[in-house]
Order: sequence, then C-alpha cells, then structure tokens
Amino acid sequence: MIAIGLGWLGLIVGCGDGGDARPAPDNRLAAGGTLLGGVRLWDLDGAPIDPLGGPPTTRVFVFIRSDCPISNRYGPELRRLAETFEPRGVRFWRVYLDREETAEAIARHQKAYDLPGPAARDPEHRLARRLGATVTPEAAVVSAEGRLLYLGRIDDRYIGPAQPRPGGPTRRELADVLEASLAGKPIPPPGGPAVGCLIADLR
Repeated sequence: MIAIGLGWLGLIVGCGDGGDARPAPDNRLAAGGTLLGGVRLWDLDGAPIDPLGGPPTTRVFVFIRSDCPISNRYGPELRRLAETFEPRGVRFWRVYLDREETAEAIARHQKAYDLPGPAARDPEHRLARRLGATVTPEAAVVSAEGRLLYLGRIDDRYIGPAQPRPGGPTRRELADVLEASLAGKPIPPPGGPAVGCLIADLR
C-alpha cells in the first residue's frame, strides 16, 4: 500500500492525503530531554539489540520494507549518504518493519540493493512508535545526546505515490540535517511529507 505520511498527530487510518495522519512520537524523555533507550529490536541472528543504546553517536534510522518499491529506489542515495557521513561518526541503521519478513529475505535485500548500515528487525514497531514513523522509507535522526532531531523524507524526489519529480530531487533534507547537526547549526525543518508505503498495522 502506498501512502504519504502527513502531519504529526492523529492515527493512521488509511492512505492518501486525507489530512493529518501521523501518530505522536512516543517521546518518553530522560533527564535533559533525551530519548530513553531500552527499545528491544532484533538482529538477523535473532539476538536482541537496543539501537538507542551503546556509545554516544549520531544515528540515522531508515524505516524500510524490502517489498516497498519506493524504499528500493533509494538504495543508491542511502549508500551515498553513508559513504559521506559514516567517516564523520554517523551510524546508519536499516529498520525492517514487516512482521513476516525473514532474516534471509532481509539479507538478500541488502545484497540486491547494496544498502548501508546494520539491519534491525522491528516486528512489534517499538522504534517506529517511539520515533513516530508511519511510512517506508522514512528517516529519523537521533543526536549523540539522544535527541530526536528529525523525522521525515530522505529527499523530495517523489511528489506523490508513483510520481517521481521530473529532473530528480531539488531538496535533500536528510543530508542537510546531518550537515547541520555535525556543524552545531540549527536543524532545518522537514520540507514536506515522506512518500512511500504505509505502515498499515502500526499500533
């Protein structure tokens, strides 16, 4: 199912552009306004992982499905971003949300599209709820201090479902957010809704 993620409040009830459709992020904050860790996801070996834990570093979470055609078309851009920002200390994660997607299918997907970063499975949508994601692909940036800096589209290459922008993207919000974060500058706001495949069973 293809959809546009709209707004910051409300519940997903369908797809299209029928008004605000983004659940409020589950921003349970620790002292100092940082996101709590303790989000249990799973790696491809079935071991539990907490992608918000570990040493402090800027993290990018790209919510993704292997059967979402828009997600798949972002493979080269995600690789370019990782090659640009990983040497500067940014950690990229691919977060798979389909409850039925196997570890083997995810490994094949990574190889087919040359996707960066470790894969994490979020079948119960714990991280998606925590950060407020509603579609794939959608990117969240969490600072080294644990603050949610950005949630939104990677760039503006899609005007709408199955509608690529003629001539390619004109804004690259994810890259701009990372540059601003690393330089200690104000974070630019999302320029528009993320376009992709609805996380239909988010709850």
